[in-house]
Amino acid sequence: MANTFKVVSHDVMPASAGSPEDLYTTPSSTTTVVIGLVIANIHTAQVTATVKLVSDTSGGGRAATNTTTHLIKAVPIPVGSSIEVPLGGKLVLETTDKIQIDCSVADKVSVTMSIMEIT
Repeated sequence: MANTFKVVSHDVMPASAGSPEDLYTTPSSTTTVVIGLVIANIHTAQVTATVKLVSDTSGGGRAATNTTTHLIKAVPIPVGSSIEVPLGGKLVLETTDKIQIDCSVADKVSVTMSIMEIT
């Protein structure tokens, strides 16, 4: 198994406010560990940001399929500021799992995520 550290970045997100945009989708035959996620407000006013984990995999010893969950929801980010999404450790993504970003204003957050892909 190969471990590859990567950075995933997007200069402006989402294309439309209220419509979460995919930042990252875990490739096939891959497990991804999210190490860090930073969201910067690039607007001239405060914005709110939401980060979702979209998962249809199953695991953790339970029979039920995973669902979409919020890592943060409508968190205010002041002008000229950034937030680090509190992961409380690491976040594991399985094949097809996605990280989505939304913002109260279109194209007004810049996002950087550090990951390790295990293939």
